[in-house]
Amino acid sequence: MDTRTGLPIVGMVGGGQLARMTHQAAIALGQSLHVLASSPDDGAALVAADVEIGSHTDIEALRQFAKACDVITFDHEHVPGDLIRALEADGVVVWPSSAALRIAQDKAAMRERLAELGAPMPRWRRVTTIDDVVAVAAETSWPVVLKATTGGYDGRGVWMVSSPVEAEAVMADVPSLIVEERVALRREVAALVARSPFGQVATYPIVETVQRDGICVEVIAPAPGLSADMALAAEELAIRIASELGVVGLLAVELFETADRFVVNELAMRPHNSGHWTIEGARTSQFEQHLRAVLDYPLGDTHITAPYVVMANILGGEPGGLKIDERIHHLMAAEPGVKIHMYGKAVRPGRKIGHVTALGDDLEATRASAARAAMWLQEGK
Repeated sequence: MDTRTGLPIVGMVGGGQLARMTHQAAIALGQSLHVLASSPDDGAALVAADVEIGSHTDIEALRQFAKACDVITFDHEHVPGDLIRALEADGVVVWPSSAALRIAQDKAAMRERLAELGAPMPRWRRVTTIDDVVAVAAETSWPVVLKATTGGYDGRGVWMVSSPVEAEAVMADVPSLIVEERVALRREVAALVARSPFGQVATYPIVETVQRDGICVEVIAPAPGLSADMALAAEELAIRIASELGVVGLLAVELFETADRFVVNELAMRPHNSGHWTIEGARTSQFEQHLRAVLDYPLGDTHITAPYVVMANILGGEPGGLKIDERIHHLMAAEPGVKIHMYGKAVRPGRKIGHVTALGDDLEATRASAARAAMWLQEGK
């Protein structure tokens, strides 16, 4: 408990943009998020007052950090499970729990658990030999998808392979893989749900996520053209998964929409890129909602604040052109309604360095505003 404010202290392991935006939400609740950052240059460490520097793979650093916190949560899913279990054994309150988070950390464990729940999924199997890959291809067709069981994100750790030779090349470099059928999808969507220890749940509108080179470049809320029945089915699926897994905090369920149903692609148990639009676009942002959930506060209103909300990620490009301050200046003049969120990150090609959000009554005009703003802020464009 913070003796200065009388409020509980939430600690977030990881100092990236999710911690940075969670800190911003915490301020309105009277808090300063306690952050364990790996570097003083991490995005959250640049803005939060209550920061410790340490590694998420160092149990002593985690234990020291936990001493100042009433509850621990995460801005990424890379904390080793045995370290989370060690904190829990020490009596530290950790949300999501090690048991729940394991399902998001290990893709094979995720598929096995979802199969037990009867959740719709692509056909898949663990890869122990090339025969496993060939078997899935025989049941479906080439190409198939190989995924590293741990550590993948933003298109990393995923390979589309069209032959046994291509598959064996991946297997030579990656020790633990699963293989999945390539789903004939219409588009990708995401369902975002929050759940508290009490068991209260709150869902956000289903969104469409637009991918390029394995990276989400645009999120459209609500997903255009999605029937009320399909939207309800996606929300109910997300609630069921969150409840069955005992998730506390946010759960993002990434879904493939096919001709007649949804199938689960990935799970993330934290604030998620598909929910960044909620800062301006929902009555309660995903970041405030995550704090409410892990503190077991009543959850907030998730209604959308405009007919359409579009979030576009700002990706790093090659250095050059106008300085970022000049770009922001000109963008504010050209698009006064677009909201800008920069993450304080060093620029690298393809890296998410920020996002913009546009709200409007006309979908195509709102998409155009967001896309134009994101492109304008991309270094080298």
